[in-house]
Amino acid sequence: MTSTIQSHAAERPALSDREVEVLIAWLASDSKREVTERLFLADSTVSTYIQRVRSKYDAVGRPARTKVRLLLRAVEDGYIRLDDL
Repeated sequence: MTSTIQSHAAERPALSDREVEVLIAWLASDSKREVTERLFLADSTVSTYIQRVRSKYDAVGRPARTKVRLLLRAVEDGYIRLDDL
């Protein structure tokens, strides 16, 4: 299992602090509306951040097209701990 995590670390996309903040809020929420209210962002801004994170994962060859897959990628790469949710 360690080799799997290490191989992913080499392909870890560079997410900004704000991208990680929005990602964590979105993964911990039932809807984007909750994120917009918590972080005082427009719906379109939340969508843009999530799309940007997905694009960065695509760029390193590790697509994350679903919310669950995005959670798994973020945990694998150390951006999110399950305790954050």
